[in-house]
Amino acid sequence: MAGKTLSDIQQEVHEYISQFKEGYFKPLSMLARMTEEVGELAREVNHLYGEKPKKPGEKENTVSGELGDILFIVVCFANSLGISLEEAFDEVMQKYRTRDANRWTRIEKP
Repeated sequence: MAGKTLSDIQQEVHEYISQFKEGYFKPLSMLARMTEEVGELAREVNHLYGEKPKKPGEKENTVSGELGDILFIVVCFANSLGISLEEAFDEVMQKYRTRDANRWTRIEKP
């Protein structure tokens, strides 16, 4: 559904996870899972844009699907630690706007 906020996404994931007795994984397991998902994204990007062709019969994945998996685990990780991704995002954007304000060549607007 288009137009979801990060808070909406966090709530949706929380409602999904809350239906299971196991709940969220512990932080170290969450980090391992995130690492696995990033590896799957790297593999897919390497197949599409790198020099490594897929093996015959290898499962078809998409960059979009792998990014979705990463987003899901990031939301799970944040939820398990009580972190608002909207606040975290706002903080990191302020850091980039300040630290990198003159780092890159700006596009001239007409």
